[in-house]
Amino acid sequence: MTMINVNGIVGPAHEATISVLDHGFLFGEGVYEVCRTYHGLPFLFDRHTRRLRESAARLALPVPFTDGEIRDRVDDTVDAAELGTTDSPSAYVRLLLTRGVGEISYDPSGCPNPTLVVIAKKYVPPGRDVYELGVRIAMVATVRNHPASLNPLIKSNNLLNNALAMQEALRQGAFEALMHNHRGELAECSQSNLFVVKAGSIYTPPLDAGLLAGITRAYLFEIANDLGMTAAEVPLRDEDLLGADEAFLTSSTREIVPVVLVNDHRVGTGHPGPVTRALLDGYRQRVEALTRNGRDNQTAFSV
Repeated sequence: MTMINVNGIVGPAHEATISVLDHGFLFGEGVYEVCRTYHGLPFLFDRHTRRLRESAARLALPVPFTDGEIRDRVDDTVDAAELGTTDSPSAYVRLLLTRGVGEISYDPSGCPNPTLVVIAKKYVPPGRDVYELGVRIAMVATVRNHPASLNPLIKSNNLLNNALAMQEALRQGAFEALMHNHRGELAECSQSNLFVVKAGSIYTPPLDAGLLAGITRAYLFEIANDLGMTAAEVPLRDEDLLGADEAFLTSSTREIVPVVLVNDHRVGTGHPGPVTRALLDGYRQRVEALTRNGRDNQTAFSV
């Protein structure tokens, strides 16, 4: 069952309500995070709360909750959804912070109390074929927001740019939408970060290409280092992806997803490559080691 916590009150989805005068609804003024639980633990939760605060600061949006208070609300919601035990299925957790209820005005002083919402539901993983055979992504015409317009470093509740890109990809039957930035460089996908592999080395666009600082994106650098692989941030263009030996996507819910087709162009051999497979195995081994004891293992929060 999907359970939703609105300002500390937990209940089933059909009972959850929020005011239409909340500025998150009126103006899209809010930020969010998505994480996944393993053995009842929200993985890398401290990194998600840190990024939530960084996003909120860019909106001058106060966060009047300690990390412990936020974590308590997440745990309460996951438990209510019956997904908080060591042997329970993984949960999808979405945390949203908005400006709160106020007058229909852009003046933030009229919203004294931010709204905090937690959504917890059973995580439905992609099919096995996604990891074993790889996916097709589409280069779309929708351009990523210009950083001077709406900085992609803000994980904003206003997801129209991402939604339009993904809708374009869905019309093409693709798994994900790949966007360029205003300079024509590869930026990121609608719900994930992009990596390419060339001659055994791993590359991803830098943050100044106009993309979100993904939690799993950063974590992958640690996994690569553990495996003795070289990973670097470099500007990427179409030819770098189309000429790559391998490509993959990263996200907190989907982990590491091999990309084997871009539009109708085959990447590498057209099958998930050895570097991608090794990174996915390394990621999952790390997750298991950090979360297998459930909430008794505190390192999963701070690794």
